[in-house]
Amino acid sequence: MSKTHLQELITPWFEKVPDAFFLSAITASSIGILSLLFVYLFTRRLMLPGIQKVVTKLSPERIGSLSPMLTKLNKRIACLLCCVLFLATFDSVYPVNAIAQEILKTIGQALLIIYIGFIISSIVSIAGAIYNQLDFAREVPIQGLIQVVKLITFIVCSILIVSIVLEKSPTYILSGFGAIAAVTLLVFKDTILGFVASIQIAANRLVTYGDWIQVDNYGADGEVIDLGLNTVKVRNWDNTITTIPTYMLVAGSFKNWRGMQESGGRRIKRSLNIDMNSIFLVNGDFKTQIEAAIPLQEYIRLGTLPDPVSNLGLFRRYAEGYLKQHSKINTSLTLMVRELQPLNHGLPIEFYCFSEDKRWISYEHLQAEIMDHLLAVLPVFGLRAYQSVSGQLSPADGANMAGKPSIKVPNNAVQGQHQ
Repeated sequence: MSKTHLQELITPWFEKVPDAFFLSAITASSIGILSLLFVYLFTRRLMLPGIQKVVTKLSPERIGSLSPMLTKLNKRIACLLCCVLFLATFDSVYPVNAIAQEILKTIGQALLIIYIGFIISSIVSIAGAIYNQLDFAREVPIQGLIQVVKLITFIVCSILIVSIVLEKSPTYILSGFGAIAAVTLLVFKDTILGFVASIQIAANRLVTYGDWIQVDNYGADGEVIDLGLNTVKVRNWDNTITTIPTYMLVAGSFKNWRGMQESGGRRIKRSLNIDMNSIFLVNGDFKTQIEAAIPLQEYIRLGTLPDPVSNLGLFRRYAEGYLKQHSKINTSLTLMVRELQPLNHGLPIEFYCFSEDKRWISYEHLQAEIMDHLLAVLPVFGLRAYQSVSGQLSPADGANMAGKPSIKVPNNAVQGQHQ
C-alpha cells in the first residue's frame, strides 16, 4: 500500500504517535468520504434547489407542476457529481491496496454510468412532460418514443457496465450479440413491434389520449387513458380497464369515434316497421281528421303533395318536417326519412339525422324522445307498427274473454277480406 498525496500531507501530524501510517490512512479516507458527503449535501440541498427555484419563476405554471421530477433529477445530479469527484481524487486521497483499488474504481465507474443513464432518463421524462402540456400533444402522443429512448439508454449503459467489469471493449461485447440475435428478437418481439407501431400511430395520428375507441376482439369500448410502448390502456364505459397490445392497433382493425366527436353531430339512424295492411290512399276528409289532431300544415307543404297520396306518404313528410324543426337536430347535416326494402315483418321507415349534442346520455334521450313521438302519432295517420304476436293475452283481454263463448267467423267474411 503506497502513500497518497493527502496521506503524505497528514503524516507529520502523527509523527510521535504509534501506528502513524495507519492513522494517517484512516484520516485521509475519512477526509475523502466527508468531502463527498459535503459535496452531496451542498449540491442536493442548496445549489440545485436554488437553480430549480430560479427556473420555476420563469414559468410557474408549466415548470411548477414538474417539481417532483426536477427534485429527482437534482438528487441524481448530486450523486453523479460525487461519483466524478470520487474517481478524480481516488489516487490522491484514498490509500488502499491494489486489489481494493481496482474494486473501488470499478464500482465508482459503474455507478457513474448508472447515474448518467438515470439523468438521461429524467431529462427525457421532463421533456415528455413539457411536451404533453402543449396544445397539440393529445393529437400526436410520444409516450412510446419516450419509452424507446429510455430503453436504448439503459441497454447502452448495461453494455458499458459489462465492458468495465470484464475489462473488455464495448465493441467486443457488441460482437457477441450476433450469436444471440434470434433470442433477443424473440424476447423483445413485442417491444420491437410496439416501437414500430408507436411511430406509425404518432405519424398517422391513429389514436391519442381521450379518444373513444372500440376494439371488439379485445372487448374494449371506451376512452384511451394511456399509450405505452407495449400496451394501450382503455377505460371502458363500465369503468373496467382493458389493455391492448400497441402493435394490434396497426396490425388489426378498430373503430375510433374521434371523427364523430369532432364533427357537427352524432348520427341517429333508427327505423320503424309499418304494418303494410294499414297503408291506404287518403281523401280530403281524412286529411281534415289528421289536421284536427296535429298541425299538419306546420310540417308539410300541402300544396306539394301528390294526388292521390297515401297515409304513409303523409307520415313520412310529417316525420321529416318534425325532425327539421327540432331544436336539437343539426339540420346542416344529412336529414331524411326514407322507406327501406319491404320485409316479412313489415315495411321499415328509417329516420336518418344528426344530433347536435354528442354526449352519450343526451344523445340517447333525444333518440328516445323522437321515437316516442313518432310512435305516438302513428295512429293519427291510420298506421300500425308491426309487432310479432306473442300468443299471450293482456289482462284486459283475458277478463273480457273469460266466460264468453268463442265466436265463429263466417267463411264469406274471410273471403271478403281477401278480396
